[in-house]
Amino acid sequence: MDLYSVNGLPLHVLLVHLVVVLVPVTALAVLLAAAFPTLRRRLGIVLPALGLAVIALVPLTTQAGSWLQARVAPTPLIGVHAGLGGALWPWTLSLGLLGILVWLWHTVQDRRRRVRERAGRRAVSVLLVLLALGLGGAATWQTVLVGESGSRAIWQGSFSETPR
Repeated sequence: MDLYSVNGLPLHVLLVHLVVVLVPVTALAVLLAAAFPTLRRRLGIVLPALGLAVIALVPLTTQAGSWLQARVAPTPLIGVHAGLGGALWPWTLSLGLLGILVWLWHTVQDRRRRVRERAGRRAVSVLLVLLALGLGGAATWQTVLVGESGSRAIWQGSFSETPR
């Protein structure tokens, strides 16, 4: 049994679907948690769990993609896809760490009932929202680019617009 295949299918093909869903969901969860205390409390431990999931899942998907790339015919489109895939990791690492940071910051602040330096807390909260917008948007956009290039590498020229 090969580590990067499941029932004869390349693991990359299966993991890609998780990444395509999980990165935008994580980006949205981080933004909502940073901006809205009620939603942050409802998300609870789910927020750092999502952060850890994207931190772990993207490198695994990339490694599985490298395994698959070594087993298919090299094409320029696959090369583009692999390059874009490698560029996703820094964005998702940052997004995952931000999700954990948002959860930690607000968990600590919620436990400290004394409201000292309210302006400082507000500034950090605003900064976290801005970071969530930027990193979440960038990670989601890079995910879209990677997914589109992968779809193009597989499907371009291999199907007909009209039924046969």
